[in-house]
Amino acid sequence: MSTSRLLWSSMTITAALALSACSQSNEAGDAETNADTAAGTASKTLRIATEGAYPPFNYTNADGSLAGYDVDVANALCAQMQADCEIVAQDWDGIIPGLLAQKYDAVVAGMSITPERQEKVDFTEPYFANTMVWLTNTDSGFDPNAIQNLTLGGQRSTTPGAYLQENYKGKEGNTVQLYDNYDNAYLDLKSGRSDAVLAEKVSAKSWLTDNPEGFGIVGDEIDNDDNIAIAVRKGDPLRDEFNQALSEIRSNGELARLEQANFDQ
Repeated sequence: MSTSRLLWSSMTITAALALSACSQSNEAGDAETNADTAAGTASKTLRIATEGAYPPFNYTNADGSLAGYDVDVANALCAQMQADCEIVAQDWDGIIPGLLAQKYDAVVAGMSITPERQEKVDFTEPYFANTMVWLTNTDSGFDPNAIQNLTLGGQRSTTPGAYLQENYKGKEGNTVQLYDNYDNAYLDLKSGRSDAVLAEKVSAKSWLTDNPEGFGIVGDEIDNDDNIAIAVRKGDPLRDEFNQALSEIRSNGELARLEQANFDQ
């Protein structure tokens, strides 16, 4: 074999090897690019806590599933943020400690913005504004302008509960009884162990839907500037993402539709 032919053969093999290496490199690069693209477009998962015992804001169905206005708002926000929503139930008293312990990313649970809570967590813009009402037996003669020697019920760690403690506990012979949830407060009202319950209007109206006989809202609504928002950990950029999504579902009418569906306003 001539020297020129040997040289040509060697060059051909070298070129083939180079092309093969280049092809493999391109394939590896394409695979990395595809993986990066897939990772970039994959939905993130947001783990959100709610109480599951505060209808119509949040409650637990017979099958164990969670429902209510808070759950609907959380799902709408996750959809707007292109995130997967994982909603979990958490007892009210442990809901902020659980957030701080990173058991979940946010709390959507009918939670009012208060100075005490703002020391521990950051809040988004409000997604609902509450008013308080007195719920009582309509034959009891309860007069919200002359509350004396009565047992008053509410839920602890809520704005109505704080209002009761501040304005009625130990005053004019009144007793304030706070419960873990409103269901227990309403049970004692129904059984006559308390004279009235101070609750958020939507919660009271929801209970009256199933208990219309003999009970009702008495007196005027009490506006105590009670704004409900989403809680996240201090400094978490998720707060800004929620605010942007809230702005979107407010602008497109979704938030109003969810209010109508859950509160019949």
